[in-house]
Amino acid sequence: MTETSEDKTTGMRAMTQDAFGGPDVLREAELPRPVPGMSEILVRVHAAGVNPTDWKNRAFGLWHSEPLPVLGWDVSGVVEAVGLGVTLFKPGDEVFGMLPYPHFAGAYAEYAKAPARSFAHKPAAIDHIQGGALPLAALTAYQALVDTADVRPGQRVLIHAAAGGVGHLAVQIAKARGAYVIGTASAGKHELLRELGADELIDYRTTDFTEAVADVDVVLDTLAGEVRSRSLDVLREGGTLVTILPMGLEEDAKRAVELGVRLEALLVEADHAGMRAVADLAGQGRLRAHIDATFPLAEAAKAHAHGESDRTTGKLVLVVRDAD
Repeated sequence: MTETSEDKTTGMRAMTQDAFGGPDVLREAELPRPVPGMSEILVRVHAAGVNPTDWKNRAFGLWHSEPLPVLGWDVSGVVEAVGLGVTLFKPGDEVFGMLPYPHFAGAYAEYAKAPARSFAHKPAAIDHIQGGALPLAALTAYQALVDTADVRPGQRVLIHAAAGGVGHLAVQIAKARGAYVIGTASAGKHELLRELGADELIDYRTTDFTEAVADVDVVLDTLAGEVRSRSLDVLREGGTLVTILPMGLEEDAKRAVELGVRLEALLVEADHAGMRAVADLAGQGRLRAHIDATFPLAEAAKAHAHGESDRTTGKLVLVVRDAD
């Protein structure tokens, strides 16, 4: 790696914003390099995933009343320094992980810090683009299907928006658990989803999923609204619906009780055990992110515009630096 200005200073390039708004509010700036505190590590970022929550927080805050100084929660890179008490990692280790969501953002930068246990060792079998694409979406799917729903072999699992960032990883995680996987997606995305392991696919544009599927053990809802409400009707008694959009649940919660099914609302958490499970699956070749497009860090606004077009299949990734 050739020496740059960042090697001689305590600054770093980062994408920041001063106000909520469209993609054009994102601008490149020189910011102080973070310093890891107790139980934290500083990571030299190679790639940062881009997720819908990123552009929602950019546009109107979502969970924050003021713009975040630096967006992004997905990080893949190399440990630069460790704080007091860290035993899991040493400088030079390749790691990937999710900065604690939703408050501890900062991935759109040359360096990011976070609690050490937000990360896992990046498998040698995947590159930093994959490492940057996986954490938030894969953890969301894993925590929904494994930790919350406890998907077991032979169970019928319905995944909405199965070709989306969370959905296409959920398909693979459910298959790794031995489930029979049903996905909703437009017909043009069915071939990819079959390659990822989906057993049955429903084109939501032409088919009402409530007429095509029944007796489902687990539903992963990534859409909310009427899709979530109607999904309760395809569950078997005692089945579980996990939604990753935990808003406006009151009426659906009442119906779930009436139907004898379980409704759970999940907000993804930084999770060392979960990241290790994701790393194991990725290292075995059983979990991979479909990369729709990559962008240089300075073109984060273009990445957001692309994501907001609703034409993305899989994940978008910012490339922060080439491999050392």
